[in-house]
Amino acid sequence: MKKEKGLSKQDSGRRKFLKMGIFASGAAVTAVGLNVFADDKTTGKKVKVMTTDGKTVEVDSGSLEKESCCNSHAVSNEEAREGMPGKKFVMVVDLSRCRNALKCQDSCNKNHFITGHNAWLKVYNMRESADTAPYWMPMMCQHCDEPACVTVCPVDATFKRRDGIVLIDNERCIGCRFCMAACPYSTRIFNWSEPDQKAAMEAADHSPKYSPEHAGSPSIKGTVDKCDFCPHMTRQGKLPHCVSACPNDVFLYGDAYEDTVTNGSGQSYRLSKLLEDKAGYRYLDRLGTHPSVYYLPPAERSDDFVDGLENYTEFESVRKPE
Repeated sequence: MKKEKGLSKQDSGRRKFLKMGIFASGAAVTAVGLNVFADDKTTGKKVKVMTTDGKTVEVDSGSLEKESCCNSHAVSNEEAREGMPGKKFVMVVDLSRCRNALKCQDSCNKNHFITGHNAWLKVYNMRESADTAPYWMPMMCQHCDEPACVTVCPVDATFKRRDGIVLIDNERCIGCRFCMAACPYSTRIFNWSEPDQKAAMEAADHSPKYSPEHAGSPSIKGTVDKCDFCPHMTRQGKLPHCVSACPNDVFLYGDAYEDTVTNGSGQSYRLSKLLEDKAGYRYLDRLGTHPSVYYLPPAERSDDFVDGLENYTEFESVRKPE
């Protein structure tokens, strides 16, 4: 299969660009903004970052580590509810690449200490009819711009941040489940019993501290949970767990305002061009929810439909699982 052409070739600086460049504030990577790095500690290692006008420049890696908006993830509950200014986070899911490896789900479960059947991300076996080829479809919270769940919540437990991410404040949630009834994507789960997370958290040497951004916060019995787009990872300049864990680069994540999305291999693409070239669409967008998750059609389906990880090596650009 011919590899898709990205914004640039992957190089030694791409991983650093992924961690510090794509999510950095626009001013930090403009010609004017670079002046603030003059007194920073110099590492001697140059990395490539993209400016707001789409140009690639080289800066010292030590400068980005200091100036990135995403290094610190210790934020107050108020900051967590407000979100990151000047950002609009989006995800792209390439259905033609999904082989149900479930590494995305495993990583999400592990890093959010999810147990039992409460997975925030599910992968469905889809098929229009007996005459068409099947395909796999990952489904998570769509982080809608017009979220029905937020509208019906009577206690402001479900809220939308200004960076587009929709979160649940479990300390406010009263378990009415109105949000679950209103969500057309059925991506929310309810904690009917006490979540058995203590052992997993202790094994990970994790000291739970509640935050609306979750970041491994314990789930609470009688409340609703869902995919949160890993905002605690974004604040560190990292990709959501599902994106980085996928061996087939099914997921891409980025900032719509920067018009750039990046996959787990560190390859970046112009969002608008990717959606145009690959006929991207938003699931059930006709309902007026305006999701922040885009899907690329399963154009290259296989008649020999194989379940699981054994089929992940089909793609030339595949990343081997760690």
